Amino acid sequence: MKFSNVMATAGEWLRGEGPHHQIVVSSRVRLARNLRNRAFPGWAKKAERTSILDLIRPRVEELTEMQDSFSESLQELSALERQVLVERHLISREHAAKGVGSAVVMNRRQTLSIMINEEDHLRMQSIRSGLQLKQAFKLVDKIDSALEGKLEFAYDQRLGYLTACPTNVGTGMRASAMLHLPGLVLSELINQVIQAVSKIGLAVRGLYGEGTEAMGNLFQISNQTTLGEKEDEIINRLSKVIETIIEKEHDARQVLLQKKSNTLWDQIGRAYGVLTYAHAMASKEALNLLSIIKLGVDLGAFPEDRRLPVDELFIDIQPAHLQKSSQQKLNAEERDHLRAQIIRERLKLFPKPDISKMARDSGNGSTAGPPNNE
Repeated sequence: MKFSNVMATAGEWLRGEGPHHQIVVSSRVRLARNLRNRAFPGWAKKAERTSILDLIRPRVEELTEMQDSFSESLQELSALERQVLVERHLISREHAAKGVGSAVVMNRRQTLSIMINEEDHLRMQSIRSGLQLKQAFKLVDKIDSALEGKLEFAYDQRLGYLTACPTNVGTGMRASAMLHLPGLVLSELINQVIQAVSKIGLAVRGLYGEGTEAMGNLFQISNQTTLGEKEDEIINRLSKVIETIIEKEHDARQVLLQKKSNTLWDQIGRAYGVLTYAHAMASKEALNLLSIIKLGVDLGAFPEDRRLPVDELFIDIQPAHLQKSSQQKLNAEERDHLRAQIIRERLKLFPKPDISKMARDSGNGSTAGPPNNE
């Protein structure tokens, strides 16, 4: 599979078909593994990193799940192509900075991605639409078992799997979900939720993980520790917390509909107006406005069949995607103009927001007209 094939199709996880897809954009489970008696990538010299890559990569490519896969060394990808993969959450920002001795292998559906010689020798991740942590773990666990039959992993009977970062020692697992939480943000309740989640040992991060901003009202919730817990325990605990946040987001949306409906309609109308008429737009502004349009789809202001085009825009208007699709290097101003142009063209098929059809309850799909606020 060529890079052009990657660009041509959105990942299956973006289709918004999974459980609780209105709020949970995606579920991801990642496993970190290292080879026994080999230096971790950060300490390995270039020759050893290359040797490790030559050992691991064929084993990954021959997996049944990786038939017709995209497999490429990082040094063979341009900086722009690497950034595209970061924007699609298929490799990490740290991996994108690697060169000789590092590679990525992913399946055609873009639901399975394996980074070789990132911080660890192997970073295997499965990503699914909606709240499907158990299903994501099942797939990546199958890959892990298949590779463990071919490679000797660094494992300690007392500590578990050995990893470059001490916080990953044990299961080597990071499970996370990407949540769209505009209701909690507009209700100014998001900080309370973040603090509560942090107190129980979970991490809340932005769009691209640690140290990044929560643009577009998107937040990543993940486990922080892996030592002393079993994989299913981590998955179950994280799933319960996410289900609680889903309830709080639905409640926040309901309160906004009942008590601040005019403010909500104003936000949706303004977002629609700016997106359909603006001729220059920065990435952050575009994501934040698209988030409100996505909320409008959830609440019935726009038809349900408009959900996928909005979700695809979240990816297609990212800086690297804009430059790759236009096949030219663009400065920030040129990207802002192209971003606005693409959004205007895509939203041509959008009807104007129909407030009379907006659902009172964002969770049950019922519809009602605007309440009397006199």
